[in-house]
Amino acid sequence: MSTVLESALLPTYPPAPVTFVAGDGVWLVDADGKRYLDFAAGIAVVGLGHRHPVPLAAAHAQLDKLWHASNLFATEPAAALATKLSERFGGAQAFFCNSGAEANEAALKYARKATGKTGVVALSGGFHGRTTGALAATGQPAKRAAFEPLLAGVRFAEPNDAASLHAAAGEDVGLILLEPVLGEGGVIPLTPEFAAAAAELADELGALLCFDEVQTGIGRTGTFFAWEQLGVKPDLVTLAKALANGLPIGALLVADEAAGAFQPGDHGSTFGGNPVVCAAACAVLDTVDDALLALVREYGSVLLAGLARFPHVVEARGGGLLVGAQLDVPAAAIVSAALDAGLVCLTSGQDVLRLAPPLVVSGAEVDLALSILSEVLS
Repeated sequence: MSTVLESALLPTYPPAPVTFVAGDGVWLVDADGKRYLDFAAGIAVVGLGHRHPVPLAAAHAQLDKLWHASNLFATEPAAALATKLSERFGGAQAFFCNSGAEANEAALKYARKATGKTGVVALSGGFHGRTTGALAATGQPAKRAAFEPLLAGVRFAEPNDAASLHAAAGEDVGLILLEPVLGEGGVIPLTPEFAAAAAELADELGALLCFDEVQTGIGRTGTFFAWEQLGVKPDLVTLAKALANGLPIGALLVADEAAGAFQPGDHGSTFGGNPVVCAAACAVLDTVDDALLALVREYGSVLLAGLARFPHVVEARGGGLLVGAQLDVPAAAIVSAALDAGLVCLTSGQDVLRLAPPLVVSGAEVDLALSILSEVLS
């Protein structure tokens, strides 16, 4: 397989097995002209598929008008995006940045300013980013070890274990930070009961509850926000990945009821709220409608049912089009074999195969992916 010359890049990623040069919808093309069915979507980023015409047109139109003005001045796309997100959330203020890690850094700072408390409770296996604050709250010791000491005061509870959550808490806790589905930690959905326990604990402690929806947001699990299925409305939500369908953006949403802690100068981002990216994100929000979300739920159920029948699959789990299959063999080998067969998919830990196709995937494409995986897992 062809790869680009990578000697000038810092080796922060494994050697690339393929160089992709084009994409269209749910399909990618490599440098040799081979086509691949994309069930990774750039790690749940290209939610509307490659080169979707609506955000593509919006970005092109904005490129012809204004690329950048800085946050010393207002721009129409940023204001429009904040309004659309507030309406989807049910009343919130937005801070825009460039990535999920930055959004989580903003959440950490906001909670500290709002509560005056420095403690954080997060989940074992959770992932919130690789910057120092977000990494400190990432419950994967192998990712943290080389960079410790990190931000102090972070403790970890076990997913869906309310007793563990209470044991990790203390009067110093100002933030409870949870992924509704642990995307990098095994595709583990939180239960409504656990989410309710986290909300109750946050109230008792005078802490803020933040759902990291970097991977689960923008319709990935079949509702615009995954928290809608948990029955718990958080104080804070972080978004990124699919928000602009592949253009770099992150966002912290602060519920109206929790607003007021940040003042001018408390936080910022030079490129945050970029007009081109915000224009694309507005188009994404207009496109992720009830009809599309219904298809996400339908095809997610098909994927789960199909995976559950395959050899080597111990359990199939997830929500919408964020699906994991726990295997009794190493997941990396299955991902590699699937790539050779023309299907792009992901791992989530050592033994979990992760599928996160674009939300616009068709029933025929879901069937094709299952057919390829059936062969690979046989």
